Amino acid sequence: MRSILALALLAAPAAHAETNLTLMLDWFVNPDHAPIVLAEELGYFADAGLAVEVVTPSDPNDPPRMVAAGRADLAISYQPQLHLSRHQDLPVIRVGTLIETPLTCLVVLAESEIETPADLAGRKVGFAVAGVQEVMLDAMLADDGLEPGDVEQINIGWSISPALMSGQVDGVIGAFRNFELNQLRLEGREGRCLYPEAHGIPAYDELIYIANPDRMDRAAVGAFLAATARATDFMKNRPDEAWKIFSETASELQTPLNEAAWSDTWPRFSSRPAAVDADRYLAFEAFLAERGATPGGLALSDLAIDVNEVE
Repeated sequence: MRSILALALLAAPAAHAETNLTLMLDWFVNPDHAPIVLAEELGYFADAGLAVEVVTPSDPNDPPRMVAAGRADLAISYQPQLHLSRHQDLPVIRVGTLIETPLTCLVVLAESEIETPADLAGRKVGFAVAGVQEVMLDAMLADDGLEPGDVEQINIGWSISPALMSGQVDGVIGAFRNFELNQLRLEGREGRCLYPEAHGIPAYDELIYIANPDRMDRAAVGAFLAATARATDFMKNRPDEAWKIFSETASELQTPLNEAAWSDTWPRFSSRPAAVDADRYLAFEAFLAERGATPGGLALSDLAIDVNEVE
């Protein structure tokens, strides 16, 4: 099987494909993207008449901007980032859900004395995605009686686990509980996850697909989601076989870290990616307004749609 880690992966797999779609990932290819990879490898995109090109971002803040500018048809983003993007007048909207449970953690080393957000007072905390993760960190600190200025916040970019292990920071917000915790363990260090949903942040969709509502091909997006839903069903019924197919697409995926992350990831994929949990989006919009992070007031239709519903 061909490598998927080129800049443009999954490109033009079928001569009869009628519709081209470009998808920008949120990060480098990893088990979080399994339904996309499997939909290609199992021929589900071809069955749907799609040729899907996948690109990786040079900066984790890029995907919403690229979709808004029309440089990608779809992008993977985060529900909290979606709310902030809409309040910044970016023309993006949630069209599907990839991972329907929170993955983000505020991670500290288990060997440290940090057991609650309050224990971070006077310490350094790193973040990878500007804006959204700072808001989440501030909310977790506030839940434990701290102000944002009580910790030093540092943008660490892609360097999440290394920044923590090296002592550059005392904690990191934006670490994923299915990835960085396994990475730390494999490096001989144990991490401790402080769960956002246990510290004042409502549950949310971790990874979502976003599109520009003024530019998107609604039928093509629906076909894309249906193909990835088929791949998710395959994976949930046959996780070991799905891992074999996924990992054989690139030698870079055949690592102990990715295999460990696989087991922690595949149960979290949405089997109904087009469906919208209205209460979840409205509750998070209200939460951000209460925190003063946004003025609030966005309607559900401003944030998320089910592309299969009649307009």
